[in-house]
Amino acid sequence: MIIIGGGPIGIACALEAKKRGIDYLIIEKGALVNSLFYYPVNMTFFSTSERLEIGEVPFISNNPKPTRSEALEYYRRVTADKKINIHLFEKVDSIVPNEKGHTVTTNIENYTAENVIIATGFYDIPYLLNIPGEALPKVKHYYDDPHFYAFQKVVVVGASNSAVDAALETWRKGADVTMVVRQNEIGPRVKYWVKPDIENRIKEGSIKAFFNSRLLKIEEKSVEVQTPDGIITLQNDWVLAMTGYQPNLQFLEKTGIQLSNDTVRKPFYNEDTHETNIKNIYLAGVICGGMNTHRLFIENSREHAMKILENISTEN
Repeated sequence: MIIIGGGPIGIACALEAKKRGIDYLIIEKGALVNSLFYYPVNMTFFSTSERLEIGEVPFISNNPKPTRSEALEYYRRVTADKKINIHLFEKVDSIVPNEKGHTVTTNIENYTAENVIIATGFYDIPYLLNIPGEALPKVKHYYDDPHFYAFQKVVVVGASNSAVDAALETWRKGADVTMVVRQNEIGPRVKYWVKPDIENRIKEGSIKAFFNSRLLKIEEKSVEVQTPDGIITLQNDWVLAMTGYQPNLQFLEKTGIQLSNDTVRKPFYNEDTHETNIKNIYLAGVICGGMNTHRLFIENSREHAMKILENISTEN
C-alpha cells in the first residue's frame, strides 16, 4: 500500500496498516507533517490534545490546547517510536493502473502497490488575490514569525483565524497593522478566545480595519484599497494575504477520480470504505471534502484510517 501524504491522517493510516500486518510506504513531498510545519510559529490549535491523538498514542500538552511546536514534536515522536516507513521530500507525479494494482511515479522512483491512499490535505495551494503586484516579494501567502514584521507597515488581507492571528501577533511586535476584509465583520469561525481580542483592538484603533473592502493594487511601498468610501492609498512594507488554501484537486482529476460538478468539487468516494470510483484508490482526511475545507479536521478524520484499512483487510 502507498500512502500519499505524511500528515497526521497519513500517519494514522500507516499505524492502522502496521496493526493489521499490511506492507505500506508513506510518500511525502515535504517535511514530516509538512502542513503543520508551515503553520505560524506561535499557533495554538482549536482542538484539545486528546482530539489530535493518533494510533492510541497519548498526546500530552502543557496547555489545554496544544501549540504548533508541541504538535510537531508529538507526530515526530509517533513516527520515530512506531518506526513508520516514510519517504520525505519525494513528490508523487502520477498514479496509473497496472496489472498488479497501480504504478505510483514520483520525482525519484516508480512503485507498484495494490492499494493507494491519498491523504494530501489542503494547505498547499493558496487562494490568490489576482491583482497587480501580487508577485512582489513583499507579498506573503504563508505567515510565520511575527518578529520579522516589527516596526513595519503591514496589511493583512482576510478575517479568518490565520488573518486574525497574523494581525494580533505582528501588532504586538510593534508592526503598524491594517486589515482589509471583504466581509462586514471578523469571520464567525475565528477562535472564541481570540475573537474579542481582535474586535477590541479594532474598536480602540490599535489595529486599523477596512470592512467591505478589497486590495486593488500592490506596489513596492504602497497598496491601493477599494473601500465603501472610495479608493485609498496606504503606505506599506508587507502584505500578508491570509486568504485561505485549497486542496490539489487537479491531481485527483488527473488520477481519474470523479469530482462533483458544483463549486464544492467534492471527490466521489464510498462513505463507508472511502474507496473512490477507481478500484483500490482511497481518500483520507480533509481532501475528502473538496473545496469545503472547513468540514473535516484531524479529530474527525482519524476514523478514515480504520474504515479504509478494514476494507482493505476484508478484501485481502
